[in-house]
Amino acid sequence: MNKKMVRVMSVMAIALLAMASCNKEAQKVDEKTQAHATQSGSVKIAYVEVDSIMSQYKFCKEYSLILQKKSQNIENTLAAKQNSLQAAAAKFQQDVQNNKYTQQQAEAVQANLQKQGADLQALQQRLGAEFQNETNTFNKALRDSIQHYLAAYNKDKKYGLILSKAGDNILYADKAYDITNEVIAGLNKAYRPAKK
Repeated sequence: MNKKMVRVMSVMAIALLAMASCNKEAQKVDEKTQAHATQSGSVKIAYVEVDSIMSQYKFCKEYSLILQKKSQNIENTLAAKQNSLQAAAAKFQQDVQNNKYTQQQAEAVQANLQKQGADLQALQQRLGAEFQNETNTFNKALRDSIQHYLAAYNKDKKYGLILSKAGDNILYADKAYDITNEVIAGLNKAYRPAKK
C-alpha cells in the first residue's frame, strides 16, 4: 500500500508542477498580450461606412444616375434591335411557308438574317464592354477621390489606420471610431461636378 501511496503522491506532485508551469506560461502570454495592446493602443484607428458613402457622396449619386441611364439606353437599344430581328425572322418564316421566295431568295434572306443576328451579338458585346469600362473608370475615380481626400484629411487627424466597412466585413466596431459623416461632408464639400 505504501508503494501505491508513493505513486499517487508522485503523480500528484508532477501534476501540480505541470499546472504551475502552465500558469506561468499563461501569465507570460497575458503579459505579452497586454504589452502589445499597450503599444498598439497608441495607434489611432477609424472606419468609414462604404454604403453611406455610396448613398450620400454627391459624386457617387451623380455618376450612379449616369450609369443607370446608360445601362437603360443600352437595354432599350438592344431590345429594339432584338424585336426587329425577331419580327423579320417571323415574317421570313411566314413568307417561306407561303412560297413567296425561290430557294436562292430564301437562302439570301436567311443569310441576311443570320448576319443581322451576328451583328446584334457583336453590338451587345461592344456596348457591354464600353459600359464595363465606364464602370471601371467610375470605380477608379471614386477610389482615387476618397484616397486623395483621406490623405489630406488625415494630415491633421493622424490616424494610423482607416478601414472601410462594407456589409459585415468588420464584425464589430465601436461607433466612436466611425468617421463616416465627417468624411462624407468633406468629400461633398471638395467635390466639383464635371461641367456638362
